[in-house]
Amino acid sequence: MARSVAFLQVLLLVLVPSAFAGHDYANALSKGILFFEAQRSGYLPSDQRVKWRSHSGLHDGKASGVDLVGGYYDAGDNVKFGLPMAFTVTMMSWGISEYGKQMASTGELGHAMKAVKWGTDYLMKAHPQPNVLYGEVGDGNSDHYCWQRPEDMTTPRTAYRVDVNNPGSDLAGETAAAMASASIVFRHSDPAYSNELLRHAKQLFQFADKYRGKYDSSIRVAQKYYRSYSGYDDELLWAAAWMYQATNDQYYLDYLGENGDAMGGTGWAMGEFGWDVKYVGAQLLVSKFLLQGKAGKHAAVFERYQQKAEYFMCACLGKGSRNVRRTPGGLLFRQRWNNLQFVSTAAFSLTVYSDYLTSAGKNLRCSGGTAAPAELLSFAKSQVDYILGDNPRATSYMVGYGSTFPQQVHHRASSIVSIKVNPSFVSCRGGYDTWYGRKGSDPNLLVGAIVGGPDAYDNFADERDNFEQTEPATYNNAPLIGVLARLHGGNAGYNQLLPGKFFAQIVAPSRLIFTGWVSRNFSMLIVRGICSQ
Repeated sequence: MARSVAFLQVLLLVLVPSAFAGHDYANALSKGILFFEAQRSGYLPSDQRVKWRSHSGLHDGKASGVDLVGGYYDAGDNVKFGLPMAFTVTMMSWGISEYGKQMASTGELGHAMKAVKWGTDYLMKAHPQPNVLYGEVGDGNSDHYCWQRPEDMTTPRTAYRVDVNNPGSDLAGETAAAMASASIVFRHSDPAYSNELLRHAKQLFQFADKYRGKYDSSIRVAQKYYRSYSGYDDELLWAAAWMYQATNDQYYLDYLGENGDAMGGTGWAMGEFGWDVKYVGAQLLVSKFLLQGKAGKHAAVFERYQQKAEYFMCACLGKGSRNVRRTPGGLLFRQRWNNLQFVSTAAFSLTVYSDYLTSAGKNLRCSGGTAAPAELLSFAKSQVDYILGDNPRATSYMVGYGSTFPQQVHHRASSIVSIKVNPSFVSCRGGYDTWYGRKGSDPNLLVGAIVGGPDAYDNFADERDNFEQTEPATYNNAPLIGVLARLHGGNAGYNQLLPGKFFAQIVAPSRLIFTGWVSRNFSMLIVRGICSQ
């Protein structure tokens, strides 16, 4: 009997390791970064890894006398929307600046930095003058009338801008945040590029603050797709926080202290964080400054920011006065259309704040009880695990990860045969006739794409016309890059409140990537040689 029991125990360990072994976060990270290459617009580089894509949007901006070639398509369409693109860059940069060490250990740091640079290269082009910023190329109405590969686009590629007479503080503020956060990423590997990003960031912040207005009042074609419901105060605070993080200039810290009450940073208790509403992000960064002992005369104001940041954490954990709804399977649920964008940002917020609290030796205080930092990280992990397949449907909502994932993604490029396989032109309406209603799997696998996700009851219909659930977006992936690196890398024994920085990244002939990470304590110098992938 004893031998039989022992044999059964061994057999169970052999037969069902995958059920209990957890997820391969490094693999998910690699795929999640790869998705951005499928979203590229412009001339694709020689090291492009998503081979079924080709050059597109090669005349963007030409009619307006400006070079707007490049950047990212936001989701399953072929429009370049500036507000979500800039937010995507900011969140990727934040993830790298916090968890670059862990990314380096997977060999993915170089790819992540290239993903950021593809965005910032374009955003710098979109800012040709101090008080001019192009915020959209193409328009959603004409684009959505067609179902075409990016390489075949026949839709108008009109460029829309904000300027002194047609302001857009939210757009300019978010773009300033993107430039400032990215400048931190490149500070040591490419100082000249980092300084150029900071130059743009400073101009954009001044433009956003001095000439105030909602961008969608100036770029009206964006209203149906990326309307700025929250206004621009949140972006101004968010941008100021990133400007301080990047420059250590007291002006920006004073801006946060002097405007926190009037602009809602200390007043708005939020249940979401995303491309439109940035209050949680600003509150988190200000909380970091407070925990670092940088608040000075603004300590009382910064404590109010922190109270609102912690309101969001408590609401996600289910320990607040008004908690974020969850599905029966445990997924945070905000809305039926692309709900996973909010899960992604919440997971990142919980992860980074957990590390801030750990570094400060503090716990989270909620109306429903105290939560240790480990509880925040554990809940963030549960949300990531749900996305990767630990859910009632046993479905991964990251395309290409796991054994079961969406096959009919609401995405023009992936749903139409590659131009490299069949170069025959796909017309505007012809794409709908031939490809949109096709019930088979996508001819091109959109590896790493995180789709909109299930409904409030964990149900999901894998159908191309179900855009609320099957459309991916860059801002779904961007926050999870940092979380996946953190979950793979573990604690790594360093203080999150110290200004960890890259000091070098050199690609040697041996195809080794040498990445250094140094903290304020220079004795904690770590140099890694990691085979590139």
